[in-house]
Amino acid sequence: MEQKERLEQQIRFIVETDKVKNIFRQTYLADGKRKENDAEHSWHLALMAVLLKEHMDEEVDVARVMTMVLIHDLVEIDAGDTYAYDEAGAATKREREVKAADRIFGMLPEDQGKYFRMLWEEFEAYESADAKYAHLLDNFQPILLNDASGGKSWAEHGVYRSQPCKRNERIPDTSKIVWEKMNEIFDRNVQAGNLKADQEA
Repeated sequence: MEQKERLEQQIRFIVETDKVKNIFRQTYLADGKRKENDAEHSWHLALMAVLLKEHMDEEVDVARVMTMVLIHDLVEIDAGDTYAYDEAGAATKREREVKAADRIFGMLPEDQGKYFRMLWEEFEAYESADAKYAHLLDNFQPILLNDASGGKSWAEHGVYRSQPCKRNERIPDTSKIVWEKMNEIFDRNVQAGNLKADQEA
């Protein structure tokens, strides 16, 4: 009976997390035709986790990082997506997401629920090498998609170059080459008029 109950709990969680496919982000797909959803974003990060490990300055556990990025936005089923530069939303983000984490990870068998919650908290703390890598992926992917789509989301929201720079200020400690690439992309999009130059602020 215990195994059957575990399976039932796992199935309820699997079906519940299907809702993440309906949480849309502000980032456009590379072709600029529509915005991506959280499930697409998380899948993309998991793929990147395998590909970009060689560029990290510290050793990381790819399997842990993949799990981390696959679950990191599940809380948005309840809490919604908070845009990177939404200061008002950021003020209540932690409270909303902790409540969501309690409910969503609480659906799982206790051992799995605790593991996912621990990984989610580790990601949020941004301290371990795995969490730093997961954050790099989480931040680099929308930059790559913005660049590919002609800076569409940046232009829509009137983003200044200093904003993604500030958001990514810890990236040089994780991967210098990725930080260099980010800056190359920012510069190119300022020149193209997709990002506002800082002196215009």
